[in-house]
Amino acid sequence: MPEFCTTSRDGRLLVVTMNRPEVMNALHPPANFELEKVFDDFAADPELWVAIITGAGERAFSAGNDLKFTAQAGGKLDINPKGFAGLTARFDNPKPVIAAVNGVAMGGGFEIALACDLIIASENAVFALPEPRVGLAALAGGMHRLPRAIPLKHAMGMLLTGRRVSAREGLALGFVNEVVPQAELLAAARRWAAQILECAPLSVRASKQSAYDGEGRPLEEAMRARYEQVIAMVKGEDFLEGPRAFAEKRPPRWKGR
Repeated sequence: MPEFCTTSRDGRLLVVTMNRPEVMNALHPPANFELEKVFDDFAADPELWVAIITGAGERAFSAGNDLKFTAQAGGKLDINPKGFAGLTARFDNPKPVIAAVNGVAMGGGFEIALACDLIIASENAVFALPEPRVGLAALAGGMHRLPRAIPLKHAMGMLLTGRRVSAREGLALGFVNEVVPQAELLAAARRWAAQILECAPLSVRASKQSAYDGEGRPLEEAMRARYEQVIAMVKGEDFLEGPRAFAEKRPPRWKGR
């Protein structure tokens, strides 16, 4: 059984909760390796199509790296190859992951959220990459993902100052998809997941891979590029099931293959 997180399955949906509320869900190497295994299993399980990640309690999604643990270890720590929560350096998962941010998302915690495909935030959520204020830098993807998520000047305003951004400002800037009351957060994330699950899973994965891999390329090059998930979609049974269901005026029965 996981020690530093909890997991629950609901049909095709996996909900993962970082469970270190006593340190605002800050993560240390044992937690990161545990979460890496959770998301390895999610990516490999053909019965799971969408995941939600959130934090235990109402104070924090994740305060990022557990600096006290780092200090006690003298800086000699095992580095997880898949990054914070097994997500920030994971580039081979075509399945959607939703961040349900239930409070503070600082440093590595914000980088976890940025590594997800959607960010749903509670009204009390706060985002920041404060590493420069303690002589560090957002090395788990924050320096690169944030400028890809919002206009460069807005991203630099956060990166160079380490300032805190509210959920509402995050929505206005464009890195948050929806802001809801704290009590409605998980329900809202589940609602987004349900909408994704209405779609053909191979189509969703083809869309995700194409959007990310095509980003930054000239348009013609991006459109002509070869994407493994697009090939899988075209060869899959669901590629025929969708038009057939439409013609027969019935809901599609997706198989994910």
